[in-house]
Amino acid sequence: MIPRPEPFSQIEATFQVHPVTALLGPRQCGKTTLARFMAEKNLSTFFDLENPVDLQRLSAPMQALNDLSGLVVIDEVQRKPELFELLRVIVDRPNQNARFLLLGSASLNLVKGVSESLAGRIGFVDLGGFQLWEAGAECRDRLWIRGGFPKAFLADSDENSIQWRESFIRTFLERDIPQLGITIAAETLRRFWTMVAHYHGNVWNAAEFARALGTSENTARRYLDILSGAYMIRVLPPWFENVKKRQVKAPKIYIRDTGLLHSLLQISTLTDLQGHPKIGASWEGFALEQIINVFQTRDAYFWATHAGAELDCMITLQGKRHGFEFKYADAPGRTRSMQIAIEDLGLEHMWVIYPGKQKYKLDSKITVIPLEEIQQLRKK
Repeated sequence: MIPRPEPFSQIEATFQVHPVTALLGPRQCGKTTLARFMAEKNLSTFFDLENPVDLQRLSAPMQALNDLSGLVVIDEVQRKPELFELLRVIVDRPNQNARFLLLGSASLNLVKGVSESLAGRIGFVDLGGFQLWEAGAECRDRLWIRGGFPKAFLADSDENSIQWRESFIRTFLERDIPQLGITIAAETLRRFWTMVAHYHGNVWNAAEFARALGTSENTARRYLDILSGAYMIRVLPPWFENVKKRQVKAPKIYIRDTGLLHSLLQISTLTDLQGHPKIGASWEGFALEQIINVFQTRDAYFWATHAGAELDCMITLQGKRHGFEFKYADAPGRTRSMQIAIEDLGLEHMWVIYPGKQKYKLDSKITVIPLEEIQQLRKK
């Protein structure tokens, strides 16, 4: 088992403020393993709503939950949304000693129900697959190729990892999506998902997707919302402000897990990837996920103008804007686009993330840094 102290600490910190914590992330990313690890260290009660026995235990939920104390874990809680209102009643009682950890793999459904029933009583922690600082710098390429889902990353061989990812995609489309009450043919959604893989790192164009699928733009957007709500796709919003340039106002789209991206593109090995035209976009998505997770931010944006200037990612740290460019190159250099982004956006600094080993400066405001060193930026 690979230790995951960061999300563990985030959950504990959230419990210092709220009696209920929602741990959200895709299926099979390690939420249950982390919750069971916490349960072993505390007086705890565990309910798995995919287990018929636990469903029966909660057939009379008030009776089952009312007198519990310590840590109460409810896994796949979106399968029983009526629990949200009940939990509000329980946690509002004086001298209530239980802490509730809710695990969910569908953000739209879960957050909607929680927001309505547990406003002000719940905190949120996001969990994805393994990150680079968890897997170790020496495993960077393995993590990039296989992705961060524990069973894919830890598989005994590349073949077993590929087989697991293919099974995951099929199960997700044929079982998990229908369980959310979504009635879309699995083959249709897989076709859309594969199209997104080919557009990975590009600006979303609803009209193009609608034409290719033979459907409306609203339907294409609904498919995007479904897969982003299930943590399969990242929709990176554009940043635009009142500068005297025409700016791109559509989001960019990425497959969150590069292992799933490579499966959808039928890329099996690093050698395959190195000869594939999407290698730069794959690196961009991989590095982007590391940046977002290192800084634990929901406020990440990209920026681009119709004249060609662009910035892969911008986040605000302590009130100052920082830019990130992701370059799959041996020795990235300074470009005119970088300088325009620094001037137009007022960036404090720009970091160019690349797969090399040496950190070096391009000028006073631009530094090239290996991906393995990005966690050190949080300390600056």
